[in-house]
Amino acid sequence: MMNTSTKIAIFGVGLIGGSLALCFKGKPNLTVVGYSHRSDVLERIKARDVVDYATLSIEEAAQDADFIFLCVPVGALEYYLKKLSSLKLKPGCIISDVGSTKSSIAACANTLTMTEAHFIGGHPMAGSERSGVEAATSLLFENAYYVLTPSKNATEEAYAKLEGLLQHTRSHIIRVQPQLHDEIVGAISHLPHIIAVALVNQVRGYHQKNDLYRLLAAGGFRDITRIASSDPVVWRDILLNNREVLLDLLADWTEEVQQFRDLLNRQDGDGIEAAFKRAGEFRSELPERRKGAIQPLFDLYIDVPDHPGIIGQITTELGAHQVNLSNIQIIESREDVPGLMRLSFRNEQEMERAKAPLQALGYMVYV
Repeated sequence: MMNTSTKIAIFGVGLIGGSLALCFKGKPNLTVVGYSHRSDVLERIKARDVVDYATLSIEEAAQDADFIFLCVPVGALEYYLKKLSSLKLKPGCIISDVGSTKSSIAACANTLTMTEAHFIGGHPMAGSERSGVEAATSLLFENAYYVLTPSKNATEEAYAKLEGLLQHTRSHIIRVQPQLHDEIVGAISHLPHIIAVALVNQVRGYHQKNDLYRLLAAGGFRDITRIASSDPVVWRDILLNNREVLLDLLADWTEEVQQFRDLLNRQDGDGIEAAFKRAGEFRSELPERRKGAIQPLFDLYIDVPDHPGIIGQITTELGAHQVNLSNIQIIESREDVPGLMRLSFRNEQEMERAKAPLQALGYMVYV
């Protein structure tokens, strides 16, 4: 009897690649192969059991593969795509990637001769504060947007096959042109990362002269600039890859900042108020708690008295209701006023489930 199993090769089995693998592994007629160029990482992949088998050989991973996902860093995508184009791939093989920039890899694919393979760029707009295959989860892409950017050599039949396979991720598939993708993601993700890094470094400079800057930057400032702690090497590659788009966006951002300078110079209170009002109105129209380019926070805040055993009481109660906490922090605690505790959760469902038990204990719960 002929084996009809569909082979899926994952190149780069980290957070994204490992999570994709878990979405496919164990499904009927799907076999998942993981590739890594390092033996130590290969052992971690095997230990995590996210693939059916793993290999250090590009050729072995690609041989007879129906789908190949390139989940390597943006800076390495073109190398692997060119390497694959030199191999004898299975006729009809569909190659995709998960990079957060799409124009450069699409242009590379359009220059390669892949008569029997189809390249369709991809960008699952989901992530985690954690990294590596140990953080992989089949729930990572659920309810997230998964952008597909087919190259000119990809047929509609190939696109439909990839879209069908990705239904296992339970994500929302969107078809976008590569350049438009880079412009949008540049504005809503890449530019905010630059601004956060620049702002933190600006305050860091002030801190060199006065330690109060770091002391008082706890709380809100730390929260709104959390993306400044993103992986430096990963973001080096992303920003350089989307350089032209970001140069235009930074020029527009400079104009926005200059408008505020002008408002302040003129002491234009009405203009400042109008700017905040416009921003508030647009922000209120944005979807809430939907996965996107920048991961949302799932935090609850509660007022707690400065009494021994409070943390134990809260964690015990949440544990009794099978609610998983990812982090807990006392932001402020003084004898004369209630302290403020922040409880962090990995997803919205856990956060919502935590509210009732906490309210039953008599706590005021804030989102």
